[in-house]
Amino acid sequence: MIDEKLQPILNDVLRRNAGETEFLQAVQEVLESLGRVIAKHPEYADNALIERICEPERQIIFRVPWVDDDNRVRINRGFRVQFNSALGPYKGGLRFHPSVNVGIVKFLGFEQIFKNALTGLPIGGGKGGSDFNPRGRSDGEIMRFCQSFMTELYRHLGEYTDVPAGDIGVGSREVGYLFGQYKRLTNRYEAAVMTGKGLVYGGSRARTEATGYGAAYFVERMLATRAGSFDGKRVVVSGSGNVAIYTIEKIREFGGKVIACSDSGGFVVDEEGIDLDLVKEIKQVRRGRISEYAELRPKARYQDQGSVWNVPCDIAMPSATQNELTGKDAKALIANGVVAVGEGANMPCTPEAVRLFHEAGVLFGPGKAANAGGVATSALEMQQNASRDSWTFEQTETRLAAIMHDIHDRCAATAEEYGRPGDYVLGANVAGFIRVAEAMKALGVI
Repeated sequence: MIDEKLQPILNDVLRRNAGETEFLQAVQEVLESLGRVIAKHPEYADNALIERICEPERQIIFRVPWVDDDNRVRINRGFRVQFNSALGPYKGGLRFHPSVNVGIVKFLGFEQIFKNALTGLPIGGGKGGSDFNPRGRSDGEIMRFCQSFMTELYRHLGEYTDVPAGDIGVGSREVGYLFGQYKRLTNRYEAAVMTGKGLVYGGSRARTEATGYGAAYFVERMLATRAGSFDGKRVVVSGSGNVAIYTIEKIREFGGKVIACSDSGGFVVDEEGIDLDLVKEIKQVRRGRISEYAELRPKARYQDQGSVWNVPCDIAMPSATQNELTGKDAKALIANGVVAVGEGANMPCTPEAVRLFHEAGVLFGPGKAANAGGVATSALEMQQNASRDSWTFEQTETRLAAIMHDIHDRCAATAEEYGRPGDYVLGANVAGFIRVAEAMKALGVI
């Protein structure tokens, strides 16, 4: 429930952002956590501080014209929401997907503020992307689109201003094309202006693995609070993209058995354990569909109907997209004995699902904490670029593990301090909010 002091703020956000469902959902979730903070620290309600956090500093929407392989001119829409720079330059990925609109980008940017604050690193929150769909497009078409996109966006970027990275639909290929165009337009090798770059031109080792690895580190730490671990546990991971693949990889290192994964077409179940090398071949090399997995693994089964969350498991790792795990899915997981859920994607569980997990005593790691490993390692990439340095994989992963453990411990301690031990949603929202709020107070009304 929303505290009565915060209800007028939510009402105003609802009025001013009508129809932006995901953004409004994200704001409401944070405001629901802040009643206890305002009661203890009423000064945070002064000078419209909360209202300012809920309003982006800048929203950029632009046309992206490009030419396809048939010499036809295509038009897409580009976005960049620079949400909050109190802690440092805006930092957040670019998403290329048909579902992208200003509401989706604002939701992602708002979540990014608190996620970035939780890392303890000096980065603000932003997000961007386009409704362009790279699926089925040639390399030439993707290059021309990326060059057109960056031709507009570059004027709003800089290593001390705004530093994008990849997200859904934006991998190392797209980041390379985007960075190449930025370099061409500015005549500067400003490596720290983008993260997720290839190793040969300023990328960081372990960046590709970081979001998935980080989610596994967070959940492993969460399980340890009840004397548990991944070892010997059955795990379901949704998705089969970058986050899902490296979540599976790290869970296997921790001794867990991942028995199912999915894509937008359906899901596969392999009781012997998902063959990660085969998934990588299908998804990263062939850019194919997960249905091909069952064709090559006779004991596996593929389903294009139903939900991956009906597969009985001990631990669930939703790692695909927002609101993919519903209340109905949560009930199925709880009935099948799930003990922990860790969000690898951004807000993949609906509010009803989160409520049901809490009521059932299921450990729940929210995305703004559990999947912060990606942006944390992006900030480490910026650090390496600024110092003209390159760390080993082991150095970077050691830093990643330490950051994820610190995020877990800070969320847990904050939840206990505010009277909700074990509530990682409240802990993440409050810990992130306080760090941003203190910086905003120090900077004055801007």
